Amino acid sequence: MLQETTIRSVTGQELELLCWPCEGQAKGLVQLVHGMAEHMHRYDATARALNAAGYHVVGHTHLGHGKLAKIKGYFADEGGWEAVLSDTHTVRRWAQEQFPGVPCFLLGHSMGSFVVRCYALRHGDLDGLIISGTGHFEKPILTAGSIIAAVQGLFGGAAKPCKLLHTMNFSANNKTVENPRTECDWLTRDAEQVEAYAADGLCGFMFTAKAYADMFDGLKMLYPEKLSTMNKDLPVYMLSGDHDPVGANGAGVRKVHDELKAAGIKDLTLKLYEGGRHEMFNEVNRQQVWADLAAWLDARC
Repeated sequence: MLQETTIRSVTGQELELLCWPCEGQAKGLVQLVHGMAEHMHRYDATARALNAAGYHVVGHTHLGHGKLAKIKGYFADEGGWEAVLSDTHTVRRWAQEQFPGVPCFLLGHSMGSFVVRCYALRHGDLDGLIISGTGHFEKPILTAGSIIAAVQGLFGGAAKPCKLLHTMNFSANNKTVENPRTECDWLTRDAEQVEAYAADGLCGFMFTAKAYADMFDGLKMLYPEKLSTMNKDLPVYMLSGDHDPVGANGAGVRKVHDELKAAGIKDLTLKLYEGGRHEMFNEVNRQQVWADLAAWLDARC
């Protein structure tokens, strides 16, 4: 049964905290970290599927997201990415106090995949890392994005939506979708899920210039030469659709996989789903995606 409460961010703001305890003896604990311009309530079905597989599930809604956000798409005045990482750690500590003695896995989707990848560089004591719907970004792209965000900030627009970066980030995402009905068909082939996202007033908003700058700072932490601090014994499971524009239709996901492999990660699994788009947990074959995830978790408990 879903339990809802709040937790205090390192910034002092209250954040939504959702908890789905499973019945009976749990195999482990999965902490969910959601993506850009969405919220944790969207993961209810995935959490319940993990419950059925024998796992407790927790997750929070990020700064600048959800019904408690003071400014949509804005993390903090200073150190926004560090605040997001700190909040993720706070939730992990809370969850492990609630459910002690079981393996702890961290699952991040989309922007959340960047969060958990950064987190794992500092906290190697996890029992496993799940990276969903991730992408690979080259240094020139991040440099250009940082400059655009900084320029808008200089003219007093740090806390205002950055339309230019939003267009650059999302305008081409539907390019490979045949006869798209909405601007967000690239998310999933499931029309009901697309419609629910489009109708959700807490989804799809623009990020501010400052939040983009913060996220680019985080992505720069993931350059290949900085991956040496990651625990080489940490099991990592990567899953994406091979028609996900964020992952360059699989090519970007493979680049991330190859960089982690080159960094010495020993237990590294990549699963690309044929025809799948960005949100595999909301895809038409999500039952199989959940089953594959549960099987991977079971093998590492």
